[in-house]
Amino acid sequence: MKLFFDCRAVRWGTHDGISRYSANLVRELSKLTPVTMIINDERQLEMLPDLPWIMAPAMTSPKDSLMARYLNPHHPDVVFSPMQTMGSLGRKYRLVLTVHDLIYYTHRTPPHNLPQAVRVLWRLYHLVWWPQRLLLNRADAVAAVSRTTMDLITRKRLTTKPLILAPNASSLEAPERPAKTVERRRDLVYMGSFMPYKNVETLVAAMDSLPDHTLHLMSPMPAETQERFRAMNAAGNIVIHNGATDAEYVDLLQSATALVSASLDEGFGIPLVEAMALGIPVVVSDITIFHEIAGDAGAYFRPKDASAFIAEVEALEPAEVWAERSRRSVAQAATWSWEHSAAQLWAGLQAVAR
Repeated sequence: MKLFFDCRAVRWGTHDGISRYSANLVRELSKLTPVTMIINDERQLEMLPDLPWIMAPAMTSPKDSLMARYLNPHHPDVVFSPMQTMGSLGRKYRLVLTVHDLIYYTHRTPPHNLPQAVRVLWRLYHLVWWPQRLLLNRADAVAAVSRTTMDLITRKRLTTKPLILAPNASSLEAPERPAKTVERRRDLVYMGSFMPYKNVETLVAAMDSLPDHTLHLMSPMPAETQERFRAMNAAGNIVIHNGATDAEYVDLLQSATALVSASLDEGFGIPLVEAMALGIPVVVSDITIFHEIAGDAGAYFRPKDASAFIAEVEALEPAEVWAERSRRSVAQAATWSWEHSAAQLWAGLQAVAR
């Protein structure tokens, strides 16, 4: 099979979610079959494995709608895109698109970094389901990053095409020192954005009742959000990192009490896998996707219930309880890997080619 993998969502310098997904999946997929990458800027190569590549217009270019003009001359059998918007007009190859989540149909506030015109179109697009159906039914198959997303695609009848499960996984490197040699601190770690559906306010509001704990907010945060969170936190026990390297993140995680999230909705939950792989328990909102990711290793609370969150954190205080949760976490994290995800994707792509 002549397989092309769309890597145009890959960033240079540092990954975001889609970028990390693309880079890890193409690396592992290339161990199973020859792969040619599609890029739009040679700077992307610094974040990608050493594989054959071709150039094409950026995903955001109007020329993306004419991608077949750039791909047909190379005669691919199958093209895989980690997004759902690749142009398909006039293609002479099989196409597989990917759905990461359907969050914005329920939580319609668009990402704050988008231009105003795009934000308006974003809201309009997510008012109804039929545009999504049009997008996905252009493909020969659709990949999903979790069973939760796959089930939602099925329930909403978003495509008549076959579905392929190709989950996310952790990309953090294992620490050099064993976790058991690390002094445990009462740190709670949150890694993620501060979009409204992330519901970080519930975590911040709870911290006044957990004065012996510290909540670390790791990701870059708008200045107005920083001010609002500090005003909510009379105990002064939140730390706003406003961004951290992977090394800083791992160093804090491996001595923490738990990774926490009060999110109302997710497509996956990579931070859960990252924490659990280090033996760190997760205290997270009681939503379907988090049960899929954390299984019986997780501690769950109603997303808007700060008192329930406090109770789950305090339940980790006994050393024997924490140790058991840590053991379960490591075992659960082992069920998520890029190798396994690539193997599932490869099986699906072979079926598409047939």
